[in-house]
Amino acid sequence: MAWRFELLNKPYGGITEGPVWDGEAVYFTHISNHRIMRYDPVSGAITQARDGTNHTNGLCHDAQGRLYGCCSGGRSIVRFEPDGTTTTIADRVDGQKLNTPNDLATDLKGRIWFTNPWNAANIDPSEAEELDNRSVLRADPQPDGSYTVTRVTFDTTMPNGILVSQDQKTLYVAESNSARMDIDRELRAYPINDDGSLGSYTVLHTFGKDKNAVHRGIDGMCFDIDGNIVATAGWPNGGPGPMIYVFSPSGRVLETHPVPASNPTNCCFGGPDRSTLYVTSTDGHFFKAETDRVGWAIYP
Repeated sequence: MAWRFELLNKPYGGITEGPVWDGEAVYFTHISNHRIMRYDPVSGAITQARDGTNHTNGLCHDAQGRLYGCCSGGRSIVRFEPDGTTTTIADRVDGQKLNTPNDLATDLKGRIWFTNPWNAANIDPSEAEELDNRSVLRADPQPDGSYTVTRVTFDTTMPNGILVSQDQKTLYVAESNSARMDIDRELRAYPINDDGSLGSYTVLHTFGKDKNAVHRGIDGMCFDIDGNIVATAGWPNGGPGPMIYVFSPSGRVLETHPVPASNPTNCCFGGPDRSTLYVTSTDGHFFKAETDRVGWAIYP
């Protein structure tokens, strides 16, 4: 089945990101305008759900339906409370400021796994990078409501999209390597050990190097109900172009679907039967496509 993408609103200008479905509506971020938007598939209305989000990028729910975000401008992981307030979950690791958190995923233990690259476009120019690494971090909830933050990858240069598998045993990471032109862009699978550490990764797919601006790897990802990884990747500069890729858990490319945007950034399934894919882009697009797949997320 070919997926036909329908533009739901003219491009906002500035990156849209982080789409998530809560059972009734899709929420997505408009990073440069510091806001979260809400799309109602019944009425078709797109409204502002929250402002003042300080360059929040990725969003995700936990199993209880609480909404978390990567506040790049605030160099923190935050939780958006129902009363309109925002709670800072984590803003340091090993005593140093986080970089610019990009994307995140929760697991059934309430842990928050997030990528921590450096994105100068999402931070005040006066801010400086304190850490000497760009890694995946894990925030663990404590009995008093606080979180402890632990570095869990020691082999990433620019981690981007991230997912925790349905069986909670695998962490999928898009290694974008966007600051280096001599390293392959990869989709990686890390085994999650019982203590929360990660084992050695397996490369599921390689997009190639970015030498001469040819390849752009994965940005954002979501799951279908069979555990396949649905990912946004590519651009017009080279390779097969802007695409939605569907990978099996072992990395086999099952399908590709061209996207009418220069740089698709992220995606999620939504709608009453979770078969509609919603896609954002660097130009501020917000698309939907009816698919023959059913999505899965930890909530709802």
